[in-house]
Amino acid sequence: MEVLKMKLVPITAIALLLAPAAMAAEINVTVSDDFQTKLQDDYGTREGDYLIKDVKDDLTRELDKAGVDTARIDVTIVDAKPSKPTFKQLGDQPGLDYGLSKSLGGMKLSAVAYDDAGEKTGEYEYSWYEHDLRMTGITTWYDANRASNRFARNFAEDLKDGELAN
Repeated sequence: MEVLKMKLVPITAIALLLAPAAMAAEINVTVSDDFQTKLQDDYGTREGDYLIKDVKDDLTRELDKAGVDTARIDVTIVDAKPSKPTFKQLGDQPGLDYGLSKSLGGMKLSAVAYDDAGEKTGEYEYSWYEHDLRMTGITTWYDANRASNRFARNFAEDLKDGELAN
């Protein structure tokens, strides 16, 4: 058993050295003023925290996967619509049924990438909303999560290929 451990240590060290280094970009995700108002009035402010985390996680994953090296990215959630009622909506409108109520959800985002010197290297906007009620998701932010995932994948690819507008 001890011999096996001794053989695995050098192999593991070599694998770590050969693996591409994760590009650690500072990712800042905020919501627009209009969407912040919508969160406070309609959806509940905790929903914004959930969406911010989802966008940040998706973008981190896709940047790592693409091997993109950028210093900072500022993302704004311009708008988002839930596929199912939020907790606040259910409380404000007792007639809603989480199991039966559904709507066309999605999200609109914008992003700006910066290099190490703080110079803007590109801008990106993305918007996707489900258009078929039969295809809408089964969780509150299902369609918005799909939009976030697509945004992150497309943004990372365009950033890697140098196809962002300045």
